[in-house]
Amino acid sequence: MIKQLVFAAILLLTLLILGYSFYRIYRFFKLTRPAFNIKNHGQRFNQLMTVAFGQSKIFRWPFTGLMHALVFWGFLVITIGSLEMVIDGLAGTHRALGLLGPVYNVIIGSGDVFAAIVLIAILIFLARRLVMNIRRFKGVELKKQSKLDAILALTLIFLLMVSLLGMNMAYVGLYENKAWFEGVYPVSNWLNGLFLCNLSGNQLHLLHEVSWWAHILLIFIFANVLPYSKHFHVFTSLPNVYLSRLTPVGKMNTMEDVKTEVEMMMNPESAQEPPTEELPGFGIHDAEHITWKNYLDSLSCTQCGRCTSVCPANQTGKKLSPRKIMVDTRARMKERGPQLLKEGKEANDGKMLINSFVTEEELWACTTCNACVIECPININQPELILEMRRYLVLEQAKAPGELSTMLTNIENNGAPWQYSPEDRMKWSEELYMNA
Repeated sequence: MIKQLVFAAILLLTLLILGYSFYRIYRFFKLTRPAFNIKNHGQRFNQLMTVAFGQSKIFRWPFTGLMHALVFWGFLVITIGSLEMVIDGLAGTHRALGLLGPVYNVIIGSGDVFAAIVLIAILIFLARRLVMNIRRFKGVELKKQSKLDAILALTLIFLLMVSLLGMNMAYVGLYENKAWFEGVYPVSNWLNGLFLCNLSGNQLHLLHEVSWWAHILLIFIFANVLPYSKHFHVFTSLPNVYLSRLTPVGKMNTMEDVKTEVEMMMNPESAQEPPTEELPGFGIHDAEHITWKNYLDSLSCTQCGRCTSVCPANQTGKKLSPRKIMVDTRARMKERGPQLLKEGKEANDGKMLINSFVTEEELWACTTCNACVIECPININQPELILEMRRYLVLEQAKAPGELSTMLTNIENNGAPWQYSPEDRMKWSEELYMNA
């Protein structure tokens, strides 16, 4: 009974802290602009199953893709066992889901195998980060804190798998021949015979209790660390894939207010009524101007660097890094959000997302090829943010590279990108006609 009360108190504290963390982020979402109406749920579900659960895009990098996919699938299976631990901890039961019979054996057996696979994968990931010199793990946007974040998360996952296998090994040693023994443990059964065959019943019981508490406490700690680390994608990646844009890659968002104004000028009879209120500012220049989907993208970014590694601008030495755009957006909201919540819309810290975080040079380096969107394993749309920040520069600040400014002036004056007036546009063909 004491164990149940202690467990219930720890679980309640965990949920309260996690609830506060989610509420804090929810309030930041309230500061953002609307994005789109969520519909076509069948198509979204198919995308979720293919891209998220099927991990289809991650396999463009065969070896590391397979490792990441195995870790993801392993966590899905192991999570079921974690839920059982919560039930057992609250109710004082013994392997509560054992009533599922053969299904339980499949779940627990596969979880036991996946625990070993994840353990090996994490060791490989740690070696890649600590020993190997991998280019996409570097970048100006990856501060020391981000690198420590990655090491901390990998270490916690490693300890989670060690404690899970330790608990299973002790359970096999204690109860394998008992009537109430539940589950199948192919890996732990082998490890038990290898390492624990000489331990007494009391020692096995102690190992089981220590491993059980270590595993569940590590889960609670890990869950509360995630909202404050780059690994928050553990919570947000699935929703982000489900809510990703369904329009063709590269399709730019239309500014509906501007579209209505143009239609009124071109064809007043068929145009919609113009908005009665003053048009809002164009584009994005700070955190409160992004949409909720832009913010969800930034929270979901795993900082894996796959987007930057395929960016042609980045590969030719330009400053643009699609990953940095996401990292900077999240960082700016983390800084700007509390100010807006405390002081309101008039809060001013002398900074903006543009220039203070993302430079104009980075924005204009983007070719809008959308290679980053295609590569991203969780369907983040980096160019959407880049284009909106460009719109702010052009429409609000009248800032653009010289070549683009010339082209826009020509379109305004001549109706075409060229410097010739419409009357002179076909003069080049007169000589051809004369010589024909």
